[in-house]
Amino acid sequence: MVLALIDLQRIFAEPGSAWAAPDFQRVVEPTRRLVEQFSPHVIFTRFVAPTDVPTGSWASYYELYPFALQPPDSDAYQLVDEFHGAPTLDSPSFGKWGKELADAVGPGGNLVLAGVTTDCCVLSTALAAADAGVYVQVVEDACVGSDEANHQKAIDIMRLYTPMLEIVTVDELRKQTQ
Repeated sequence: MVLALIDLQRIFAEPGSAWAAPDFQRVVEPTRRLVEQFSPHVIFTRFVAPTDVPTGSWASYYELYPFALQPPDSDAYQLVDEFHGAPTLDSPSFGKWGKELADAVGPGGNLVLAGVTTDCCVLSTALAAADAGVYVQVVEDACVGSDEANHQKAIDIMRLYTPMLEIVTVDELRKQTQ
């Protein structure tokens, strides 16, 4: 069982950021509890801008969000202070499911997801992993959306993927793994 913590970065945490998730601070403590529970099987991910000129639909995306075209080592793309310094799996895409996570989880394995934002990168990662045949658990109280309504919509959508994808809480997960 692997815990992937999606994009717990300053660009989503700082209130002045155009990508700020208003309830970001609410997930810090539940995430700490998950890290303690799953260590050393924890992977932090980061959304980073592409190093090449964006093409296709990404070109339009970055026309809308030009402030995000920063190098991966920019302050905005760093993990928040509570998790700063942890190794990261970086990706210029919303979904973080790929070879690195697949290798960490293993064929038919279990992936636990938490992080930011429920309605974008968490959702994209969860659906791709489930499609790959991985059993996915999304920790609802350790995820935050672009706003509360969008968080709830994403949770409701993911519930449609039962039994491949399960929505759990930190406490439920703790009881399941004891």
